[in-house]
Amino acid sequence: MSKKCPCGTGRSYSECCEPYITGMAKPPTAESLMRSRYSAYTEHAIDYIVNTCYLPDKKDIDRKSTSEWSEQSTWLGLKIIAVEKGGITDTEGTVEFEAAYERNGLKDVHHEKAHFIKDDDEWFYEDGNVITRTVVRTSPKVGRNDVCPCGSGKKFKHCCINKF
Repeated sequence: MSKKCPCGTGRSYSECCEPYITGMAKPPTAESLMRSRYSAYTEHAIDYIVNTCYLPDKKDIDRKSTSEWSEQSTWLGLKIIAVEKGGITDTEGTVEFEAAYERNGLKDVHHEKAHFIKDDDEWFYEDGNVITRTVVRTSPKVGRNDVCPCGSGKKFKHCCINKF
C-alpha cells in the first residue's frame, strides 16, 4: 500500500507532492506549490523549501531554523482555507492555510495567508502574513498563591501549577 500524501489531497505521496519535491515535475498552481511545501516540511526536504522561495539571494533564508522546525515538529495536517488566483494561467496567487503541528509536547497551528508569484513559468513562495489568534480566557485566572482549583486545599503553586 502506498503512503498517503501529507498535504491532505487523499492521493498517494508518489502521485501527489513527491514529483515536485524530487524535481521530476513543477507545481502547476500556487495551491499545489503550497501543498508540496507543507509536504516538504513533513519529509524534511529543506532544499525544496529553500529553492521554492522567491528571493534574489537564497542565503537570506535561515536554513538552520527551517530545518529545526521541520525536524522537531510532528506535522498533524494541512487545511486550505481560501485560494485567490494562482491558477495555471495566472502570474500570482494567494493561499490561506493552517498547518497543524506538535513541537515539544505543545500543539499549535500556523495560520498564514501566503503570496505566490510565477516567474519564468515556475511558481515560488514570495511572502506571507501570519494570522494570529487572540486567546480568550473562559474562566478566571488562578494566581500562584490562590487555593488550587482541584480542591486539595493547597496553594496553586504547591499543587497543580505544572499541569496548566
